[in-house]
Amino acid sequence: MASAAFQIVMTKPVGALCNLECRYCYYLDKRRLYPGRESFRMDDDLLEAYILQHIEASPGELVTFAWHGGEPTLLGLDYFRRIVALQQRHRPPGRRILNTLQTNGTLLDEAWCRFLAAEGFFVGLSLDGPAEHHDCYRVTRGGAPTHADVVRGWRLLQRHRVRCDVLCVVHAGNVRTPTPVYRFFKALGVQSLQFLPLVERTPAGVSERTAPAEAVGEFLCAVFDEWVRQDVGRIVVQTFDEAARAVCGLEHALCVFRETCGDVPVLEHNGDVYACDHFVDPAHRVGNIRETPLAALLASPAQQAFGAAKRDALPRLCRECDVRALCNGGCLKDRFLRTLDGEDGLNYLCAGYRRFFRHSRPALTRLAALWRAGQPAERIMEELRAAGPAVGRNAPCPCGSGRKFKRCCLGRVTPGP
Repeated sequence: MASAAFQIVMTKPVGALCNLECRYCYYLDKRRLYPGRESFRMDDDLLEAYILQHIEASPGELVTFAWHGGEPTLLGLDYFRRIVALQQRHRPPGRRILNTLQTNGTLLDEAWCRFLAAEGFFVGLSLDGPAEHHDCYRVTRGGAPTHADVVRGWRLLQRHRVRCDVLCVVHAGNVRTPTPVYRFFKALGVQSLQFLPLVERTPAGVSERTAPAEAVGEFLCAVFDEWVRQDVGRIVVQTFDEAARAVCGLEHALCVFRETCGDVPVLEHNGDVYACDHFVDPAHRVGNIRETPLAALLASPAQQAFGAAKRDALPRLCRECDVRALCNGGCLKDRFLRTLDGEDGLNYLCAGYRRFFRHSRPALTRLAALWRAGQPAERIMEELRAAGPAVGRNAPCPCGSGRKFKRCCLGRVTPGP
């Protein structure tokens, strides 16, 4: 399991500018926060001030910078060469710096990939599976498909051995085909994978692009069933890793599942700091690093209160749930449903998360036992193979109830001895 890393500032040196116009993007309209602004490029003096303040605000030996957008590669390679030079100028002795870059991959070329490899960048690449699923929403401003360009970017990153994590949005277009989507990524050679459920709120509920919560749960269950039998130790799936952390008694690394949040604030191109990437609005503006040091903003009462609200506003249904430790109510942005008891704050994805966490818990409990015993996690795959072929999720349950396996004993099967 990956080590936890907290207080990561999601830095947007190009603001919300992007060369694509993905139909589900929630950040493009953030340009409206800065009317009349002609350039969204973070000025050189502000960039240097931020790098210095970020190093000073980071408590550990490793200082992690997270460059996001919009599309940060729009700034050009020389801008990022300057970033690295400034980091080295201000890096104290004994400290290490890690850069991460989230990109749509369409602007990557040989020069970019040589630079990313030489400087040890960790790259996050957005790709929603096979072309028919990716291209239904991830398109250019003119509506043209982008899948081929993103895959080309992926192959360039692999050719240069750049460490890369793939982020797949789970939406209405791909949620019904979990196994083909997962196998597409396996065929590409992806070793680190995130599944991010799309939740777009509308006055009437959620958008047509949003997958039903139950379908998200079934998607995760189907991928987990293949992963736990074939890919443990070979592929890291972030949601599975987070669930395993909780079962092992470790703290969550991902803010979505932590008890409190507020550890991933946003720094916009002009120095404004917001509580979270999903709450970039005037009500959640914490301050500006030109006026207040970054460390003070991160420790401010407003930021602390935002983080604590995730825990303090949980409805009773969540507080009493048997998988609370694995979920902790999910992301605040998705907590807009009302419980049957009339309490607000239930996560839209609750049914899906509950389905997945209950389904995966027996296998994860076995993985935790292997971990505590100092045994390789891969052993669980041998145990499952020894137990015989898997029963299909939609096949009749072996117990003879006449119900489908997924609706009967699936969540109660404990793998291995």
